[in-house]
Amino acid sequence: MKVAIFGATGAIGKTILWELMDRGHEVIAIVRDPSKVEMKHERLRVEQGDLLNPDQVADFTAGQEAVVSAYGPKFGSEEELLEVTRSLIEGVRRGKAARLVVVGGAGSLLTDSNVMLMDTPGFPEEVKPLAMAHADAYGILAESDINWTYMSPAATITTGQRTGQFRIGMNRVVTDDLGESTISIGDFAAALVDELDDPQFIQSRFTVAY
Repeated sequence: MKVAIFGATGAIGKTILWELMDRGHEVIAIVRDPSKVEMKHERLRVEQGDLLNPDQVADFTAGQEAVVSAYGPKFGSEEELLEVTRSLIEGVRRGKAARLVVVGGAGSLLTDSNVMLMDTPGFPEEVKPLAMAHADAYGILAESDINWTYMSPAATITTGQRTGQFRIGMNRVVTDDLGESTISIGDFAAALVDELDDPQFIQSRFTVAY
């Protein structure tokens, strides 16, 4: 499969890139600074590009079977996420890429009490602006006419190892028997590429946790 990925230098994006390469996909990574992409592979092409430029998004994603965005804004610049989401939608539409899969946030997932996770006691206040931006970006994506998929992590995402064992949900936080909601970056990446290989959530959201 031909896949374009944005945000491939972050912790999550880098792990998704490794997972894509391990499964034999042909990948183009579009990043601000190509020197930060450490991987070298005959099936990997690295290009410098700007996610805020829909013309560039269209050029780089044209003809791709899937586009993945693992972009995450810096703290204090959360509103940029909304601009990036609009640019992605427009670029993917113009480039006629088959689908867009976005790495989102967990804050807008519903708890058992039907309250969004970011509105529950104990949710870190310093993370709330980012959670709200992700929720708004999800809303923009949900109103678009492209083939989108929004993937939320568990409440806590860790640097643990890839196990290949996890559970899948949609709009609610997935918890274990102790009420904990966690996933490793490795398993998050595995679940995302599973979705690319075998689409189940076109124009919908899903989440993964142990």
